[in-house]
Amino acid sequence: MSELGAALRAAVGGGVREDEYTRRLFSSDASMYSIEPLGVVFPRDAADVAAAVRVCAERSIPVLPRGAGTSLAGQTVGRAVIIDTSRHMDGIVALDPEARTARVQPGVVQDDLNRAAARHQLLFGPDTSTSDRATIGGMIGNNSAGSGSVLYGMTIDHVQAMDVVLSDASTTAFGPLTNAEVAQRARLDTREGRIYARLPAIMDEHRAAIDSGFPRHWRRAGGYRLDRLSAGSSFDLARFVVGSEGTLVIVTEATVGLVPLPRAKAIAVGHFTSTAAAIAATEDALSVLPSAVELIDRTILNLSRQKIEYSQLSSILEGDPGALLFVTFNGETRAEASAGVERIAELWKRHGHGYSTLRATPEQQVALLKVRAAGLGLLMAASEGMRRPVAFIEDTSVDPAQLPEYTERFSAVLAKHGLVAGFYGHCSVGCLHIRPFMDLTQPAQLATLRAVAEEIRDLVEEFGGANSSEHGDGLARSEFNRKIFGDELYEAMREVKRLFDPDGLMNPGKIVDAPAMTDDIRDANLPKARQLKTRLSFVATGDMRGAADRCMNIGVCRKGSTGVMCPSYMATREEEHSTRGRANALVHALSQPDPRAALGDERLHDILDLCLECKACKSECPLGVDMASMKSEFLFQYQGIHGVPLRARFFAVARSVNRIGAAMAPVSNVLAGLPGARVLMERTLGISRRRQLPRFHRQTLTRWFRGRERVPAGSLGRVVMLADSFTTFTDPGVGIAAVELLEMAGWRVELIGDLCCGRAAISKGRLDEAARRAAAMTARLAAAARAGVPIVGVEPSCILTLTEEHLAFQPNSENAKIVAGNVSLVDDLLLQSIDAGHLRMNPDSPLAGRRILFHGHCHQKALAGTASTVQLLSRIPRATVVELDAGCCGMAGSFGFEAEHFDLSMQIGGMRLFPAIKGENDDTVIAATGVSCRQQIAQGTARNARHPVELIRRAVFG
Repeated sequence: MSELGAALRAAVGGGVREDEYTRRLFSSDASMYSIEPLGVVFPRDAADVAAAVRVCAERSIPVLPRGAGTSLAGQTVGRAVIIDTSRHMDGIVALDPEARTARVQPGVVQDDLNRAAARHQLLFGPDTSTSDRATIGGMIGNNSAGSGSVLYGMTIDHVQAMDVVLSDASTTAFGPLTNAEVAQRARLDTREGRIYARLPAIMDEHRAAIDSGFPRHWRRAGGYRLDRLSAGSSFDLARFVVGSEGTLVIVTEATVGLVPLPRAKAIAVGHFTSTAAAIAATEDALSVLPSAVELIDRTILNLSRQKIEYSQLSSILEGDPGALLFVTFNGETRAEASAGVERIAELWKRHGHGYSTLRATPEQQVALLKVRAAGLGLLMAASEGMRRPVAFIEDTSVDPAQLPEYTERFSAVLAKHGLVAGFYGHCSVGCLHIRPFMDLTQPAQLATLRAVAEEIRDLVEEFGGANSSEHGDGLARSEFNRKIFGDELYEAMREVKRLFDPDGLMNPGKIVDAPAMTDDIRDANLPKARQLKTRLSFVATGDMRGAADRCMNIGVCRKGSTGVMCPSYMATREEEHSTRGRANALVHALSQPDPRAALGDERLHDILDLCLECKACKSECPLGVDMASMKSEFLFQYQGIHGVPLRARFFAVARSVNRIGAAMAPVSNVLAGLPGARVLMERTLGISRRRQLPRFHRQTLTRWFRGRERVPAGSLGRVVMLADSFTTFTDPGVGIAAVELLEMAGWRVELIGDLCCGRAAISKGRLDEAARRAAAMTARLAAAARAGVPIVGVEPSCILTLTEEHLAFQPNSENAKIVAGNVSLVDDLLLQSIDAGHLRMNPDSPLAGRRILFHGHCHQKALAGTASTVQLLSRIPRATVVELDAGCCGMAGSFGFEAEHFDLSMQIGGMRLFPAIKGENDDTVIAATGVSCRQQIAQGTARNARHPVELIRRAVFG
């Protein structure tokens, strides 16, 4: 522990870390930069922030405030002590519906504020596409905006007051002041007093430069906003420091204004043959006064079609558009909003813009806006090796009327340098996010980076636009501020910086006195990787480090209240428990001279330990960072150094354990329930004594199948069904229901009951054992698969292992690929059978007309999607099927059984899933595809969940 670390720990109650891995995790943000910080402070309150600043000021050490760490320009990286307000300082202090204001701490996530405000028909106007993780403090630092800025403006337009910590650790409150109040504060012999004494004089001395030096276009987020300080009758430092990127003050609380929530919204989706054609239609769109006009091009559309998360898009669009314009209208009623859609559709038709205009239904709006919000991540997903879309000219904005010519000139600059890029953004305010694909490990590309940045800077100036319009200056654009603002205005900004921060300790190097934009480029400084021999194949990304380095830090894994990724982060709010944190930790380890030895590090084990291997990152991360596979490989490598724990060996042979338990039932159930046995299991195997254990059935699925009466050959042919290691022995009724339904539909079922897919072994890092099981399974199924025989199962984690890890074990096996191509959940086949009339629902079954709450298994959501299961349940006559967005249940196979993970497991389930189920009436039917999910629901809610196949059997047989 360093002297600095000791001093910070003594002064700060919220936590301090300075270990190598923490520094690595906070060395990067969503920009192209990487700088290792000196340490990280996690303040609990404003007093902690002030204490951290004081300790650092006494030692002349810089500080850097940080929220979600999603900066695209490098604002939140630096050689400083990072003050991360996102973990603890995330409270909504007060919300006043009548005044339409909210008092918030800086770590409040925008969506959380909007959910609270929505109860009063209000929202926070600046609607960023990263609203599910962007913090209000970060938005203040950047002066963020979003798609609705044509209507709501930018963050600066909504900040009313704030509490701040100054560079000398003193605290004060900023807000609008009269001249008399300014004069009164100017008499104080404090840092605040000197600011109020000198700042008005700076304004007077540079009035002409302030009036003429800022870009003409209003949509800007660069430099210090002296232009806003000089406007109006009051002197308002609260709004002045918006956009100052933590270089002047650190915000500890803020009062922000709220706006009325639109009562109705309608979206017209214009289909165009090219990006240029879409941009040409923007002027017409703006003429009918929409609330937003958003563009996405073919690049992003094609990428979205490859992700299960956005698969609904293909069924919505007409043809194969080269670009789309989303034109949004707000209204007091649905009819009023829809009238705007009709106006733009008619106008485009009259002027020959586009080939189709979709009037989006509410359901389609959700799917379309989801794709638009994911634009950055989807673009990043197109990376090939080290050739990535780079954010450095992505934030320019010009008058929308000039957008067609500007975009044409912009494209010419890219073409001149041989660059291609994806286009999306806010056409309503002339802001396009354009990221050229570049490989910054190549020195020549760094020279191109600078050349393009300078040419675009000059082009923006020619059009009177803003070089930074919502993403800020950071390290990417601050270097150009003297050229953009002119010498006099720039020197005035430098004096402002010295006035607030005489020692240059507040996030130095941003806005003024910046380093060269090509310094500290992450990819350029990445060490050459040493090859690590892995048991799983990572050939698609080159190697395991390439798989981890796909993460570009955009932070989708930090979302806290929707989707599944990342369950442990949602519970702990720790950066290291996000997919991003784990990926960065692995990149660090795999960049060491001996990567295999680095994978034996205990700190790295701690970081990866809470990964539930839910695979949500495989689908919800736009870049498809597959942390579950990397954790399995890590455990394999780690155990090769430290040995295999007894518990890992035990869980890896779950099929054998379950078979023995079933053979001994009911005695095994009685013994397992004894208090002494529970204590013994916890002490020897680390299985929590508080966890309800599954009950074994002597009448297993395979025993039932062998002993039943012969069934005539089916008219639909043969189907292979896998008797998985879990439901076979602990929940055989699910498998029995599946077999009976398949046979009733006309299938001849062949049950594979003597092989294991290896899922349990994979999760515990026992990859050699799992690979043998994968090879045996492939050999058994290859002939059937080549004959086109469907291969189905009821447990998602098991059946989908054949489509994932079996291919990673056998990357060159054609048989494995053919088997994977024939695999599906039994739900898919049953749905087809019902729709083809081979299975008929009983209209008078006990399930007819019931409400069914469905929770999908994480692996199913990630790898196959839940649409077929939802549709299957919807075939029950008059049933109302509601699919929960409740995240991971928290059980995750063996994770929830492990003593040290039990509390976290229940905490994860208790965040969204348990409350949703407990809020239902007793008459509501609970459905869940995963055996672990059903076990967790039973313990967490005292409600029994049924597999959808069981419900369909009941609906068929009555």
